[in-house]
Amino acid sequence: MFYYVSGTVAHMRPYLAVVDCGGVGYACRTTNHTLSRLKQGEKARLYTYLNVREDAMELYGFATENERNCFELLIGVSGVGPKAALSILSAATPESLAMSVITGDEKALTVAPGIGKKIAQRIILELKDKLAKGQIAPGGESYGGTGVTVIPENKASEAAAALAVLGYSQGEINLALKGVDLEALTLEEIIKQALKKMVKA
Repeated sequence: MFYYVSGTVAHMRPYLAVVDCGGVGYACRTTNHTLSRLKQGEKARLYTYLNVREDAMELYGFATENERNCFELLIGVSGVGPKAALSILSAATPESLAMSVITGDEKALTVAPGIGKKIAQRIILELKDKLAKGQIAPGGESYGGTGVTVIPENKASEAAAALAVLGYSQGEINLALKGVDLEALTLEEIIKQALKKMVKA
């Protein structure tokens, strides 16, 4: 319903930013990462997700489309609600979340308040499973073609797999990685540079 809201930041408190758009204040539940990029009284654009329940409608807003995409992936995991997703994305960036899924690093997820070992394992299992089944794999094809999760053997393939976890297609990933110094940069730096290129595209 809402792709983004753009206006003046009228109010901020933990996990919440109110954006004044033409005299209407939109209360957007959000992450610490997004809040750190906002300043009260200044202009901002938040990419939104509207969560509709029987008893309430809640608007979630994020500084980047990548963070919003990660939020949608997380709430698609069984047992992970919006509150848990915000907690995870307050402790992890989209690129570090993708790396945690690819490498199976559940400890990186349990750093987030309220996220226990079982939920962390479920997030890794379900997102890896989607990647293996091709639901979020490059080009919509099974990663490896067998329905079995492939453990990438080099930084290029690890970066491609992490970007696929974030929902990007093989074509988008190839363009984003083109020209990136895969040898000199760390895996997280490669993913960050690729994400910046895709946002600009």
